[in-house]
Amino acid sequence: MTPLTCRLAALSGLVLAATLSPTPVRASDDNSESGKLVGTWFTQASIRDCNSGVVLRTFSAINTFSSGGTMTDITAAASPALRTSGLGTWEKAHAQTYSATSLAFLFNLGGVWTGTQRLTHSIRFNGGDIEFTSKNEIFDTTGTVTTTGCATAVGRRL
Repeated sequence: MTPLTCRLAALSGLVLAATLSPTPVRASDDNSESGKLVGTWFTQASIRDCNSGVVLRTFSAINTFSSGGTMTDITAAASPALRTSGLGTWEKAHAQTYSATSLAFLFNLGGVWTGTQRLTHSIRFNGGDIEFTSKNEIFDTTGTVTTTGCATAVGRRL
């Protein structure tokens, strides 16, 4: 291994270890508006026809929002061999409302990278639950949009 390869491998390991840390993240001020979203949420997501709103498919997902404004999403909609976890950011938009965007890499059955998925969410608190309205965009490896879609989700804090 070259020195550069060793440094990149070590840096990748540190980033992975920090990302997978089992230490729970808590808001620094439990009464703050932005702190309400911080934590891990178990959601039930529904892919919908964008025109009619008819539910086409439903699946579970887990969304984690960290106090620094980053997020991770994991979904049961696709095999982990076909879609990586989504990584992204979130921010407060208005009272009780947040926006978030995440990106995930997509692969075919042979393990070849086929594109990227971008999810853009509007998240609203409804009592102790959260509700998502989401836009799904699939990009090929050149960055061209190939598919778009709509979804909603409801979630509870773990």
